[in-house]
Amino acid sequence: MLQHVACQPAVRNAMKPLPFVWPYALVFWLVLVWAFLPEFGIVRRAQREQTASDARSLQVITQGGGFVFLLAFFLAWWPALRMGPGAATVAFYAGLAIIVAGSLLRRHCWRMLGSSFTGDVRARADQQIVTAGAYRWLRHPSYTAGILLNLGVGLALGSWISAALLLAGSFGVYWYRMNVEERALLATIGEPYRQFMRERKRIVPFVY
Repeated sequence: MLQHVACQPAVRNAMKPLPFVWPYALVFWLVLVWAFLPEFGIVRRAQREQTASDARSLQVITQGGGFVFLLAFFLAWWPALRMGPGAATVAFYAGLAIIVAGSLLRRHCWRMLGSSFTGDVRARADQQIVTAGAYRWLRHPSYTAGILLNLGVGLALGSWISAALLLAGSFGVYWYRMNVEERALLATIGEPYRQFMRERKRIVPFVY
């Protein structure tokens, strides 16, 4: 009987995604706040200064991405859609590592772009095309970072469907943003940006 009672908390915890189980929750939410807090500042500034050339891509990212994010958390509670306990633990730590990697890549992109980094799409005729750092290999490494951030959250939730949903959803919203951004830069900067596009892939080196 005592053994049965002692096992009950473990059974209840096994029914929860690890980001809601102590002490995993402490680590997950600290990493999540560290990774995503700067993103909210960028979005707030972009909402105040949004230009017509953005073609509402900011709303696509914040509203579409936000909906997918919430849905992924909801689905992670369905036992049939979750990984087994052993796989979930491995995925939790892998997800945290990917979140950290994605955030570090985002911060690297902010440093590389400097004042050219904005939360909405805008372009100037005298805008410098950055080809250093991650921009040596990719056109949009900051969006690669955003996709990694979301994929990491899905993995940390321990749900294959949440991970797949966040991967597909984040790719979808950033695909729209990339199309809007490239049209604006081609229209404003012209051939120098066209050459930049020819020499590198969008978000995955040598692939896409």
